[in-house]
Formats: sequence, structure tokens, C-alpha cells
Amino acid sequence: MIPVNGEDEVVELCRDLIRIDSTNAGDNSGPGERQAAEYVAGRLADVGLEPRILESDSGRASVIARIEGTDRTRDGLLLHGHLDVVPFDAADWRHHPLSGEIADGCVWGRGAVDMKDMDAMILAVVRQRLSAGRRPSRDVVLAFTADEEAGGHYGAQWLVRNHADLFEGCTEAIGEVGGFSVTMGDKGRVYLIEAAEKGIAWMRLTAKGRAGHGSMLNDENAVTALAEAVGRLGRYRWPVRLTPTVQAFFEEVFEVEVKAEDAEEAVAALGPLARMIGATLRNTVNPTMLQAGYKANVIPQVATAHVDGRFLPGYEDEFFQTVDELLGPDVAREFVYHDVAVETSFKGPLVKAMADALQEEDPGARAVPYTLSGGTDLKAFSTLGIRGYGFAPLRLPEDLDFSGMFHGIDERVPVDSLQFGVRVLDRFLDYC
Repeated sequence: MIPVNGEDEVVELCRDLIRIDSTNAGDNSGPGERQAAEYVAGRLADVGLEPRILESDSGRASVIARIEGTDRTRDGLLLHGHLDVVPFDAADWRHHPLSGEIADGCVWGRGAVDMKDMDAMILAVVRQRLSAGRRPSRDVVLAFTADEEAGGHYGAQWLVRNHADLFEGCTEAIGEVGGFSVTMGDKGRVYLIEAAEKGIAWMRLTAKGRAGHGSMLNDENAVTALAEAVGRLGRYRWPVRLTPTVQAFFEEVFEVEVKAEDAEEAVAALGPLARMIGATLRNTVNPTMLQAGYKANVIPQVATAHVDGRFLPGYEDEFFQTVDELLGPDVAREFVYHDVAVETSFKGPLVKAMADALQEEDPGARAVPYTLSGGTDLKAFSTLGIRGYGFAPLRLPEDLDFSGMFHGIDERVPVDSLQFGVRVLDRFLDYC
């Protein structure tokens, strides 16, 4: 087998993946992930693995492969990434989102940040190691999933329900939305490692009233009841709740304990990072959709709204109790999508392996835990008893608004950041 240099090929792997259209609008109508899955499976088979492509529905494909470790007594490690991306409007982009263009030292395209960059890094590292006969000490399961961008119904959730045996022995995992650097003035570069995720509660709210003519008096107006409830939800100021991960973030960054009453002031000092961290101080509910009626002079019998709720680990009960109090007795709620919050401690051999691998490549680098306000496939894998982290290591330029490119326009990742990630992941697999 000809040895592979992961740093040399990671950029082309990333470009190839970006050029494959795997957009996912959430209604199961897109191109699916099959073409991307076949590409990934082919690159893994080239180095002696036997990947399985599993379809949950036509074209909705995930890839699973296992690398046997040299010490079969050890628990396994899961490396996971998703193959789907969110939709785009190409007219808004400087370079076409399916071009994989290299410009200004970056690879451009939908998925360059979320998360075909990490898919490419995993592929490059695995190909490099196996082509040189370098197997990890523990079993490593590779999972490239479908449908993460729409909740994982056709991807990670389906795999966990129907093929849990493929993850047998795995107790730890790494995936997306962590491991990237943020430059914080005189504090230097810190690398944010996701150790927690808020839970998700997308809800449909329904108010029912008495239909009637728009010119008549009506004290059972469904639109009024719904609008008032949505207003209460949208304006409610949720209290600050400092979870263990958020407390650990503050202590690592500011090197002092930050109390709840000072948390917002501390977040304001974080600059662009405030957008990410600020959403992890409290539960949130944002109204997103409203629907009622069909004619201006007809009072409808039913009015509906959708809201996006996110709750902190450990505060789900408080969240729903408050939501129900704010809605009142005249508005019912039902789940459109509901998923767990997850949190794990930022200590142990796996955390040390991540921190050491970063410091070897970037002396002085500090690994700092944080909470993700969104969600990843880790939620599904956590139901198998797997504790996980977001660790897709990238050393980034100080002026690059990396977090702002998730689901945004002009998504791009620096070429040297991809190569940095390959080096770090390779060391990580040695250390863990």
C-alpha cells in the first residue's frame, strides 16, 4: 500500500466533499447523502477497511466502519461527522457554495465549516495511519451520518435504534463544533471544546376560539389568545443558570470564579465570542412562525405558532414548568422535535489527550470547555452511554468570524487550519 500524507490530501478531500450536493432542507426531498457516503466508503476501502453504507430511506445514507485497535481490552472511541449540509442561495456567495474553490488561502463552500472540513480531516488521518500500518491502541468506530441538520431522524437516531451493535464497546466520542481557536487579546489563543449541549424543544402552540364575523364582538378570539401567549414567551427574561461547564469556561478564561449576577458582564467582555457563550447562560424560547385565518373579515377558530426552545442541562423541568405558566390555560403545546441536553465533565484521559495534542502543535494553547447552544449527533449517541466532546481542531486567524459562518454565507476554512487539524487528530489518536 502506498503511504498517504494526510496533510497533502486533506484539502482535496474537503473540496471533493463540498462539490457533492448533500443539502438537507428537512423535508426528505433533497439529493440525500448517498453520493457523499459512497465517496467516503471508497476512501476508507482504499486503506483496507470494510465500511458499511446503511440507508434509512432512499438516498439517506450513513457510513460506518470499525478500525480494530491493538489492545482489544480497551473501550472503543467513536469519531463522528455528518454528511448533510443546510441549503443555500448561491447568489449571496462570493464563490459558488458547491465549487470547493480555493481563494484567499481558504477552501470555500457549503460544509467547509459545518462539517465537511472535519469529515475530510478524519478521512485524511485514517488514511494516513492505516496506509502506514499505524493502528490505534483502542478500537475506533467511524460514523459519517445522514440528516444531522434536521435532527438525525434518518441518520444518527435511526442508527442508534436499528444498528446499536455497530457501536458496541464505544464509551467516548468526538465530533463537531469544538476544538477551534479563538484569540482573546492578551490571553492568547484558547481552543473551545464542547462538553455540553442545550436540549431542544421545537413546539407547536395552538389556541382555539369561537369562529365568527370580523365585524362582531368576540371575546373568544384564538388569534388574540395566541398572540398574547407568544408575546409573553418571547419577552420573558429567563434567569441566569450557571451549569458546571459554563462555570468551568469562566474559570478557565478569566481565572476567577464568576457569579451568576456577574455573568452577563463577563460575557460582554468576550467580544465576538459573546454571541456563542451568551446563549448558554439561560434557557431560551424564540417564536419563529405564526399562522391563522384565511380571510380578513373572518375570525378563525384556530391559531398556531411555532417556537424554538432550548434548555440547559439539568434545567429541563424548570424550563417546561415556566413555558406552561407563560402559555396559560388557553394555549396547548405539542412537540415538533424534542431532544435531550447533554453534559460531561471536562477531565480524564480523553480530555488530556485533546489538550496535549493541541499544545504539541500550538505551544501555549489552552483547551477550554464550553456549552453549545445548538445540538449535534452526540445527543443520539449519548443514549448508548457514550460521553462525547466537540473536537474538530482548527487553528484559526484572529479576524475570522468562524462561529458566524455556521449556516451562513461565504462559508470557508483556511487551508493551513485543515492541515493543522490533521496533525492534531493524528497525535490525539496516539495519546488517547
